[in-house]
Amino acid sequence: MELTERTDLTTAPTAGTATRSAAARRTATKDADGMAVASFILGLLGLLVLNVFLGPIAIALASAALWRGTARRGRAFLGLGLGIADLLVLAAFMQFDSTVSWNF
Repeated sequence: MELTERTDLTTAPTAGTATRSAAARRTATKDADGMAVASFILGLLGLLVLNVFLGPIAIALASAALWRGTARRGRAFLGLGLGIADLLVLAAFMQFDSTVSWNF
């Protein structure tokens, strides 16, 4: 009987574990929200300058934010779309100018 009680105590979650996991989830969600906002800003900025670098970064940040379960899903999807648009704009101007970058 005593052995069973010890097994139950070792497998039961403690209050400290539950508190730590809730705090970890809040931190992960907060980080994911920041990634969603950063992907949106970098995707928007990438339409004007450095789209060869900022487009893939925006795509990666948006994907990571969506994978982590951000609360700002709309912003992450906008960042993903803008990152893809950055690469499409780069490809279009590369075809038009026959260069690796473009300027005004």
